[in-house]
Amino acid sequence: MKPERLIRKYSNRRLYDTSGSRHVTLDDLRQLVVAGEKIKVVDDKSGEDLTRSVLLQIIAEQEQFGLPVLGCELLEMIIRFNGGPMQALLTSYLEQAFSAMLRQQEAMQSEMAKALQMPFGPLTELARKSMEAWEQMQTATRNAFGGSAAETSGAANKDEAKPRGDSKKGT
Repeated sequence: MKPERLIRKYSNRRLYDTSGSRHVTLDDLRQLVVAGEKIKVVDDKSGEDLTRSVLLQIIAEQEQFGLPVLGCELLEMIIRFNGGPMQALLTSYLEQAFSAMLRQQEAMQSEMAKALQMPFGPLTELARKSMEAWEQMQTATRNAFGGSAAETSGAANKDEAKPRGDSKKGT
């Protein structure tokens, strides 16, 4: 796993990416997180970990200007749970739910990528199975309607397998 990307927050509220050696915005940090990067935001003077508050700030900005993910009812429920005896349960539940959803999304993307790489793969498999079924049906039909012919040819094959020297003894 990649190490956390260290972001320093200065007293003037500017954010500095120490890995990229440049100043960044909240949107830059959002893009890093979306890309799967782990970030750690620390106060430049005190060294205090500000990651959580910066991530909440990113979410608040997205909710305000973008398409909201957290509706009012959900936010009210989170506020009700916060500080209550069920807070730890809610935290654990939400983490597990989002983890499961991300795993499902990754699995779906993987399957879609496979389908796009071999778009005719499923059709090829279907055609192969259809041909096998067709051959089985033909064999069954031949055996059903030409059973005596098949048995006769089987008997003829058995006669051919016998040595011919035995038939000369009688002459």
